[in-house]
Amino acid sequence: MPNYDDLFTGQPAPQEEFNKDAWAAKKQAERESIYAMIDSHVHDMGVDGGVFQAYLDVQARFDLYSVSNAILIAAQCPEATKLADFDSWKVDGVYVKRGQDAITILEPGKEYKKDDGSTGVSYNVKKVFDISQTRAEQRPAPAVARDERLLLKALMNNAPCRFSISNELPEGTNVAYHPQNNIIYVRQGLDAPTIFRGLAQELARAHMDKGGITCESPDFTAYSVSYMLCKRNGVSVEGFSFDRLPESYAMMDAKALRAEAGVMRDVAGTITADMNRLFQAQEKAQKNRDGGAR
Repeated sequence: MPNYDDLFTGQPAPQEEFNKDAWAAKKQAERESIYAMIDSHVHDMGVDGGVFQAYLDVQARFDLYSVSNAILIAAQCPEATKLADFDSWKVDGVYVKRGQDAITILEPGKEYKKDDGSTGVSYNVKKVFDISQTRAEQRPAPAVARDERLLLKALMNNAPCRFSISNELPEGTNVAYHPQNNIIYVRQGLDAPTIFRGLAQELARAHMDKGGITCESPDFTAYSVSYMLCKRNGVSVEGFSFDRLPESYAMMDAKALRAEAGVMRDVAGTITADMNRLFQAQEKAQKNRDGGAR
């Protein structure tokens, strides 16, 4: 007699029905966990200068990342230099090492209407890995050695104020922005790194002044902008110290302190964009000269 038992074995397991509500609850829990991580790290930034400086280091490297994502990177992998998700690394032929913990950041999702009629943006949790967590051969990024004069010209490019040499600055002051006449005065005879550090700081003041930007501590904000611009452009940061933070930072809630960091990020970003425009024009002119010489 033929055996038909095989018809009743090896049946596929029943598919579990997708539960939209459970999925949404899980995603919301993930987001809340990320927001809690941000708030916790922001609190540490407000009371620990080393933690705040580490955030600035990350924001200097990842200048296009939001403040919240720079904070998340600083909290999870402060030495990160290049991030991508698993699939993006794989497309490039790079594989993530086994046992690596993903770095969690946020990416913009869909827009939605708020109760007050305004438009909001939802955020999704995204898992990424730093290049140090992959099998990619890590080669130091080629240093862009820029002529000091070009670096200073780029810093001054499209500035919202004028510049002038002065020998009448107070003792101990090398560069100073005077809002009443919209001039940054520079002490005569300074070396390029000293000029860059001072100009970057006073340019930050000028941008905040002309843009009507307010913040809790303009002096510290300008100082932090100068630090990030130095890190970004290979200028020595020797002499910078974050041992003493503004006392008010320790009393701020996470949202307010993120806003302070946001001013630093945005002002540094504006100056960086102006610098890059001059660099790009210089590179284009150099290519044209090289092409004409052939």
